[in-house]
Parts: sequence; C-alpha cells; structure tokens
Amino acid sequence: MPRNKKLRTGITTGASAAAAAKAAASALFSGLFPANVTVVNPAGDEIKVPINRYYDLPGGKGAVVIKDGGDDPDVTNGLEITVSVSPAPKGSITLRGGEGVGIVTRPGLQVPVGKPAINPVPEQMIKTALAEVLPEEHGCTVTISVPGGVKAAERTLNPRMGILGGISILGTTGIVRPMSEEAFKDSLAPQLDLALAAGFKSVVLTPGRMGWRNALHYGLPENAVVEMSNFVGFMLDACVDKGINKVLLWGHHGKLIKVAAGIFHTHSRIADARGETMAALAASLGAGRETVRSIMNCNTTEAMTQILDEHNLPGVLELAARRASSRAAEYTKGRLIVGTALLSMDGRLVAADRQAHEIGSELGWRV
Repeated sequence: MPRNKKLRTGITTGASAAAAAKAAASALFSGLFPANVTVVNPAGDEIKVPINRYYDLPGGKGAVVIKDGGDDPDVTNGLEITVSVSPAPKGSITLRGGEGVGIVTRPGLQVPVGKPAINPVPEQMIKTALAEVLPEEHGCTVTISVPGGVKAAERTLNPRMGILGGISILGTTGIVRPMSEEAFKDSLAPQLDLALAAGFKSVVLTPGRMGWRNALHYGLPENAVVEMSNFVGFMLDACVDKGINKVLLWGHHGKLIKVAAGIFHTHSRIADARGETMAALAASLGAGRETVRSIMNCNTTEAMTQILDEHNLPGVLELAARRASSRAAEYTKGRLIVGTALLSMDGRLVAADRQAHEIGSELGWRV
C-alpha cells in the first residue's frame, strides 16, 4: 500500500500456463472457447485468468494467456504464455517445453537435469486444470512455449542456475504478490541447493552481480558463488537449514559494512548506517574528532575510505571485516563459520579477515 494506493496482484507463469492448457483442452475436446477460465492453486483458491486468443494446429488446439505481473516489477510481464494441446492415450498427460522455456542442465533443482523448467507446483496445477475438462477416454500432450522467453531469461538468475534457453514456469500459489520479498527470497535459496549438488559445503554469499563477477575473477568456483541481494540474514539462515558449514561474505564495503553493525537486511530504505558505522570503527582505532566528522559528512563509502587513507587508518576496513564475520556468526548462533572479504568499487580486495583467507584458500581463490 504505497502512498495509500493498493497494489494490484498478478498471475504467475504457472497459473497462466494452467489456464492456457485448460482453455486449449476445452476447445479441442468440447468445442468451447471460454474468454476466461478458472484454475485452482494448492491451497484451493480459485484464480480467474483471461484468455487472449485461440489458434489451430494439426490435430490439436492452442490458447494464449498474456502474463500479467500486476504491479510487481516482473521481467515476464506481458509475455505470451502459449500452450498447445493434442490428444494422447487415455490416462496420459505429458508436459513438454517449447520455445522460450528453459531446460535444466545442473543437478540440485526441483526439476531433473534435461527436463523443461516447469516446477512441481505449476505442473500439478496444469494437470489438475486439465483433469476438469479432459474426457475420460482421452489423455493429452501439452507443449508450453513462451515467445521472448530466451531474452527475458537473460534478466533472471536462470543462466547462473543452469537453466538454459528460456524462463521457468514458476509459482507456488499462482498469485504474484507485488514487491513480494518472500517471492524474491524463494528465488535466491535454490542457489544453495546447486552448490551442495556440486559438492560444496562452503559457499560465497555476495550481494549482487558485481560481486559475483569479481569472485570469479579471483578464482572462486562459480558453483559456490551465491547471490543474496539484500537478504543477508535470510540467506545465512538458509545456509544453516541446508547444511552449509562455512560462508564467505564477499562484496563491496558499502553493503557489507552494514553487517558489521548487526544489520542483516541491507536495503538502504531499511537501514543505512554506513557513515555511523565507519565513523565508530575509525574512532575506536584512534581517529580524531575532525576525521570522524569528515567521515560522517560523506555520502559514499568510497569517499570514506579516501579519508581513511589520508589519515593512515587502513585498519578500519580490516576491523569492519572481522566484526561483520563475528556478527554473522552470532546471528546463526555459532552454527556457521563466517569470513568476510571487502571489495572496492573497481573490484580490488581491500580487506579480509582470517576466516575469509581460510575459506577462500579452501575454495581456491587467487589473492
């Protein structure tokens, strides 16, 4: 409810595919072409989905739903979820991925390697929807395509997660909640499953793609590097839950210095104590009043580190790394060994604590 405006919910790719499949099967087997169809999510909630259009194909029918992300900033919003249905023997429902639907190429996800990226809940929603309109004497073959899905997937984590050639058919409720942090978190945690499947019990958590690229530059193994966005605490908990033993926090000091202050959601609108934290650490190492005031007056941590250099206070970033690690370990109640490595904006490693060097060396970094 930003500024008293109610945000509009949307429909997931999974619910869109289920609706298009139900509509196509209705057209094929009953000769009915509904303008809207209703599908049911696992909780029993009904979701009404408009059908954009129908089309013919040899021996079958197809239907198209326009993906509606509501007021969520969804890269799949506006894409055509296109589903074709053709007859098959009784009792058989086969799902296939067509153009724009990715293929899973790495173990550790909910979908086996070599299969189209249609997650289990959407698959069940599709089959439930089809069962409502399929005649008893028929099964069907269902092909889901997403024109434009290859391009859209470039803006998602799919390439990093080994899902190649398109988007995933996703959704656990069928409904897109605008600006949903829970949905974003749910998209991040599976990266840990991929790391475990690749044999890693130690992982690198980094805020974003800049940190990820720099991690590879320093020789850290790609399969062990996991994006956490702003959700430091959530991803630390996920590491514990999934049996990870060690974590290397890796990223720009502007993000990770917040962890040194015990901040585990690092979005600037949630918490921005960079200047206060840097100033306090500098003061603890003997910085004078004017130096502390100068740090507090800076808008960026890059400017703060210039002041540290000018006043010969290189130990401040080392202290920040140690405190970030200790605060993160405390957050997990000692269930993780944590190290922290801080980078400058141009990707230089400017500080790392002892645990960071130990974990990084085990993972093969080149420092």
